[in-house]
Amino acid sequence: MIMKTQFDVESFLEKGKIQNELDFERALIADRKLRVLAKQNPELKTTRKKLRDLMETYENKAWSSNSEISEDKLKESDWAERIAEKERVFIHNRKKLIKSKLKELGLSQQEFGVILGHDSKSYMSELMNGVRPFSLKDLVVISQLLKIDLTDLVPTFLPLKERIKIKSSIQKLDNPKLSLSEDDFALA
Repeated sequence: MIMKTQFDVESFLEKGKIQNELDFERALIADRKLRVLAKQNPELKTTRKKLRDLMETYENKAWSSNSEISEDKLKESDWAERIAEKERVFIHNRKKLIKSKLKELGLSQQEFGVILGHDSKSYMSELMNGVRPFSLKDLVVISQLLKIDLTDLVPTFLPLKERIKIKSSIQKLDNPKLSLSEDDFALA
């Protein structure tokens, strides 16, 4: 099972296009990570090239001088940038936490990859850097073996569409036991 809040370059490339600003912002972050990872694994240069082509196509279509750049479009872009940055920080902090726990146990990232069933050093690096998402099984093993709380391993922010849907559903139910605070499912 893959968390939808996490970017997966391979499944993204299978779609063959960038559909919105959030995808674009996630692609920008993935591109920077792939630039570094491609030094270890030259096969990732092709992946990065394909991603950059999709980014260029989207940018030319969505932000060309011919397209209308409305206030809503600018707000969507700002919002997407904030969400993608939250995801990047989350993945960075998760990586630091896992590496710290591995160091305490005297395990290398590659040795831990073997425990998880990932023999490829580059694949484990892609997981750690958020280029590929950890599977649910991986996250459970990491949590139990490294004694890391799942809330530090699984992003808990929801995409905008889901937050709107949940907030709307709760309001429709009008159940006083389901009251929301300002921060619950915040839309900003």
